[in-house]
Amino acid sequence: MLAYVTLVTNADYGRGALALARSLRQAGAAHPLVVLATENAGYLDELVAEGCRIIETARPELSAGFQERHSRDRQHSVAPFTKGEKPAFHDPLDNFCKLRLWQMGDYRKLVFIDADAIVLRNVDRLFDYPAFVAAPNLYETLQDFDRMNAGVFVAEPSVATYEAMLAELDQPERFWRRTDQTFLQYFFPDWHGLPYTFNVLQYVYFNLPELWLWPDLKILHYQYEKPWQVGHGKSDELKPLIDLWWQVFEGGTIPGDLPSPFAGAPTASDR
Repeated sequence: MLAYVTLVTNADYGRGALALARSLRQAGAAHPLVVLATENAGYLDELVAEGCRIIETARPELSAGFQERHSRDRQHSVAPFTKGEKPAFHDPLDNFCKLRLWQMGDYRKLVFIDADAIVLRNVDRLFDYPAFVAAPNLYETLQDFDRMNAGVFVAEPSVATYEAMLAELDQPERFWRRTDQTFLQYFFPDWHGLPYTFNVLQYVYFNLPELWLWPDLKILHYQYEKPWQVGHGKSDELKPLIDLWWQVFEGGTIPGDLPSPFAGAPTASDR
């Protein structure tokens, strides 16, 4: 079997997953969305109504030292986020729940999409990619193509792989600066690179407008500030993308065009 999969750890990400589910349906996805849901997850009834399969999950078995090193307060002091704002509901330890998908042996291949993303166009072709593939962490400069973003990736479940991950993950004093993202890039050093269009980070809209090629963009990922947050510092710059998310969440359609108004953005004559 093949499936899309996302992670819901609280009500905020439940709301995000609902928009993701609706965007996949609108894009004509051929495969279902599976939701890994922790005990604090929300919007599960609504997700079931959208045709999602819910699988209860929990954080991997992690040592007390590991949990202390990766607590929100510790991580934000040792490796602060300086490019954008992480919402208060974000708990870095929850990110490691993603690794549980390698235990999903009922599936031959999975496409993981973060719950703070929406699908703009059909991406079923991702299942044709070999595992492990992910897109670059590209949102500020073109120098970032060598860094992975774990918001979208293709994986093949394997209990042996999961056990090998845990053996590497929870070593004494080991600190994963960007949690699952840093770990996955370490664990899969030869990761294949997806085109950035399969995981376009929202800051591309104003930082790299020359890459904001609307007809080519497949998945929009709201990294840092979330579109349902009220009054965050980048609300004005990101207003068209925030409006787009709400349009999808409320069952609306993806617009035919959404150009970036910032300097360097391509025009129709450039294509």
